[in-house]
Amino acid sequence: MNIYTTTQARAKLYHIINEANQTHEPIYITGKRNNAVMLSQEDYESLQETLAIYSVPGLAESILEASKSPREEWISHEEAWK
Repeated sequence: MNIYTTTQARAKLYHIINEANQTHEPIYITGKRNNAVMLSQEDYESLQETLAIYSVPGLAESILEASKSPREEWISHEEAWK
């Protein structure tokens, strides 16, 4: 976990953006009045998708249950939809 002050983050902005995208770890930026966390766009969108899935009652459990079935069953269901 890396922590930068706002002054450091301002001076190293391009480096920090690259770091967030390469490490896929949150980067903490601390200021005198407020703090923030920087994530790569990919990680942010993944987090948003996960939150959306968990906001629908029973959807996460349904996905986990479906992932336990043999892959051949997935293919046969796809064929039935055609």
